[in-house]
Amino acid sequence: MMKHILMLILIGVCAVGTFAQKDEKIKSDIRKVLDEQTAAWNKGDLEGFMKGYWNSPQMTFVSGDRVTKGWQPTLENYKKSYSSKALMGELSFSELEITVTSKDSAVVLGRFTLVREKDKPTGMFTLNFRKFKEGWRIILDHTS
Repeated sequence: MMKHILMLILIGVCAVGTFAQKDEKIKSDIRKVLDEQTAAWNKGDLEGFMKGYWNSPQMTFVSGDRVTKGWQPTLENYKKSYSSKALMGELSFSELEITVTSKDSAVVLGRFTLVREKDKPTGMFTLNFRKFKEGWRIILDHTS
């Protein structure tokens, strides 16, 4: 009996360890997407930045009281708002909290900061990520 209990405990510990390893891999993969986005932004490459988003008409971007549906309209909004490298500034993400919700979804809470010549806008964001065959992509971005 004691042998069976010890075996069950060992199996449970191994399972928790395996889940923790999978969570860390997911978090690492998502951090990589965010790192690639900041690198693209800081080179002035909006199309490269947008590779972190799900390229779908169903992708949703929320900012203030405005909801934009779709990858292409979101890119067009970025192009209008950030038409030059000076307007784009240097982007950084901080205060990242990545919560894995399943093997193919996660939520990220964080802060963005743009450092520009005359100002330093900052705000919070919530990103819903989903894993697709091409990798982790943002399906919903709520930025304030």
